[in-house]
Amino acid sequence: MKPKLFSVMKNYTKEQFVKDVVAGVIVAIIALPLSIALALASGVGPEQGLYTAITAGFVISFLGGSRVQIAGPTAAFATIVAGIVAREGMAGLIVATVLAGIILIIMGLLRFGSLIKFIPYTITTGFTSGIAVTILIGQIKDFLGLKLQTTPVETMEKLQACFANIKTVNYEALLIGAISLFILIVWPKINQKIPGSLIAVVAAGALVKLFDMNVNTIGSLYEISNKLPAFQVPSLSFGIVKNVLPDAFTIAILAGIESLLSCVVADGMVGSKHRSNMELVAQGAGNIVSALFGGIPATGAIARTAANVKNGGRTPIAGMVHSVTLLLILVVLMPYAALIPMPAIAAILFVVAYNMSEWRVFAELVKTAPKSDIIVLVATFVLTIVFDLVVAIEIGIVLAAFLFMKRMSEVTQVAGWKYIEEEENENDPESINLRKVPKNTLVYEIVGPMFFAAANKFINIPMDKSVKTIIFRMKGVPAMDATALHTLQDVYKKCKKNNITLILSHVQSQPLSVMKKAGFDKLIQEENFCENIDVALKRAAQIN
Repeated sequence: MKPKLFSVMKNYTKEQFVKDVVAGVIVAIIALPLSIALALASGVGPEQGLYTAITAGFVISFLGGSRVQIAGPTAAFATIVAGIVAREGMAGLIVATVLAGIILIIMGLLRFGSLIKFIPYTITTGFTSGIAVTILIGQIKDFLGLKLQTTPVETMEKLQACFANIKTVNYEALLIGAISLFILIVWPKINQKIPGSLIAVVAAGALVKLFDMNVNTIGSLYEISNKLPAFQVPSLSFGIVKNVLPDAFTIAILAGIESLLSCVVADGMVGSKHRSNMELVAQGAGNIVSALFGGIPATGAIARTAANVKNGGRTPIAGMVHSVTLLLILVVLMPYAALIPMPAIAAILFVVAYNMSEWRVFAELVKTAPKSDIIVLVATFVLTIVFDLVVAIEIGIVLAAFLFMKRMSEVTQVAGWKYIEEEENENDPESINLRKVPKNTLVYEIVGPMFFAAANKFINIPMDKSVKTIIFRMKGVPAMDATALHTLQDVYKKCKKNNITLILSHVQSQPLSVMKKAGFDKLIQEENFCENIDVALKRAAQIN
């Protein structure tokens, strides 16, 4: 729980400072058009994207657990932010972002950094691809210069409106969009240093201005402000908190997943190791500050982080320089953002959507993954597009959990020795081969976790009058939950009713602790807990 900045400054040099400053300035130039584009895609003003990169970017670099993480607005939040703004306005967005920040800080303090890995890969791929599609659909209007009578919020309604008004295509806007898209695709092959997005907006803006083209620009649709971000206190009410709380949890989960994934990628690039819990705390603090200064949700941005590394950034100083540079750009150059054509912004977001779509990974998963994983993947993808991210993540996680439990219940097996003798390893000192089972004794092998989805597998054990002893060999049981314990208690009661002694062999530490906590060990009695199968068989022989 110590920011990386405080660790790396011990051996900081002038040479590294120069490299960090250069990297920070270059990343700021890359972040400028992206921050504006992502703010517009989120349904807020262009300057609010810069507010986010300035405030959240600085705080997250200062407090973060990564050496090179660059934070700011990202495409993952665009659709959810647009939905909140449409429903609850900016006041609702501020409250949701602050709540998300608090949740992230709590997650970090509770050491939840490592738990992010329990979000299935199929869910993250599904909603990431779904977000990419929603961003693409959301930019069709500006790319084609369509005139819509209404401005729908839902993705499918946007698509329907575009089709309904396809005859209103502005061919000048389409031309500017096509030129911008061409530059974005071709420029990286010519020059890697200067970002293609910057060249695209400059070229498109120049063309529209020089030829006086009938194309919407940022200035014609939005009021441009170069004011510094101002502190603002949100107006809280129980109704707003109740309405935006699900969105706050979604923002927190998304910010945690995306930032830690970015940290892992960065670790591989610089040979470092991030501090996941500190990163979550920093993300929380950054989002709170961003909201209070007029920004939108932020998280670690993989593309900007990679650009930072490639240009020599190796400490959080680079991320802080990136924020300061954007602050200077906001004050000096922001009025010129009014000249940027909307089709150019749409083209930038098309490329962002393509890069985040992971369509190759998606197609590979559909081909190779088990059917249960494909169901989760496709369901999350479709729900993200048709409904929203909150619904997609909630249903995706629930569906994944149910399918996982079903899979685990199929792994858990209860069988008498006669069914598993051939599978025993001859070198296993606990092998059941050649062991003599005492008369009137049944031995059952339980393999796999004993939990609620598999509890019914060991409740229907035959209890004939001839049976005097039942042995449960639990060598293969790594874990047990309360439902399984309750079922085992029912088995014990049936045994006691039929004057049958229940013996447990080789109970591992976690199931044993569960039994002791419930007092089940006292019911069974200590002598009926045997360390291995040989001791259990001797105990059965004594009873019989």
